[in-house]
Amino acid sequence: MDNIKKENIKQEVFDLYDDYAHNRINRLEFMQRLSAYAVAGLTVSSLMGFLMPDYKGQVQVEPNDPRVKSGYINYESPKGGGTIKALLSVPAEMKMPAGGIVVIHENRGLNPYIEDVARRAALAGFVSLAPDALSPLGGYPGNDDDGRTMQAKRDKDEMLEDFIAAYEYLIKQKDCNGKVGVVGFCFGGLMANLMAVRIPDLKAAVPFYGSQAPVEDVPKINAPLLLHFAELDTRVNEGWPAFEAALKANNKTYTSHMYEKVNHGFHNDTTPRYDKAAAELAWERTIDFFKEKLK
Repeated sequence: MDNIKKENIKQEVFDLYDDYAHNRINRLEFMQRLSAYAVAGLTVSSLMGFLMPDYKGQVQVEPNDPRVKSGYINYESPKGGGTIKALLSVPAEMKMPAGGIVVIHENRGLNPYIEDVARRAALAGFVSLAPDALSPLGGYPGNDDDGRTMQAKRDKDEMLEDFIAAYEYLIKQKDCNGKVGVVGFCFGGLMANLMAVRIPDLKAAVPFYGSQAPVEDVPKINAPLLLHFAELDTRVNEGWPAFEAALKANNKTYTSHMYEKVNHGFHNDTTPRYDKAAAELAWERTIDFFKEKLK
């Protein structure tokens, strides 16, 4: 497994994993279809091990990094029942208050990668809040497969309300200057788009390869958008032309970037879909955007 090289894996394997990761096929079908690519010494188990997230040694900002003050808080879930657990992170040495960023996870709960991203946002000078939409079900279970199964049991609209509540929690924090944006990845990208529709005072939204909001809701968007897309992500990209046309027709402020020859999930440095150059460029653009909009 450790000797598998990304460049030797067919694009169809990454597409197959995308289908599995987004619940379009179940685990059994994924394994059965993956067997067609278990050739030249590869096994199905080694291919699966290669494709799955590996959180060991991939953290960029450790939980105990002295440059960031980070800890869990809880806030009320408006419709999901109970409370939502979230990671609140602030710069350790910086004049406060600062702009706030809600960081929204993929379709598997608040895993180590998203917590790391939230700390990176704090290290860049922002107050970040990363909610776990799985909180009403017990929280992120420690692995993405079970997390994805759990998240499929929650209602999308109820989760959106939980993330809007995160915005409302963050905007009231003493360390926040009252200007809040959102960044989301995959499912979180969709949530970022929907929050731009729902929150009139949202100052910025950055969806990473997120499905678009309904085009009829575009007139409700006030926040400037920075949208990141992966060229090989045909599933998400197919909705972009109509959404962009609606943005233009309604004179909305947006910037979009299409990253060539990369897959959905290219920012996630714990999976082989990660592309270092594209991820670093997209994150640099994201931080610069937030610095402009949340100052």
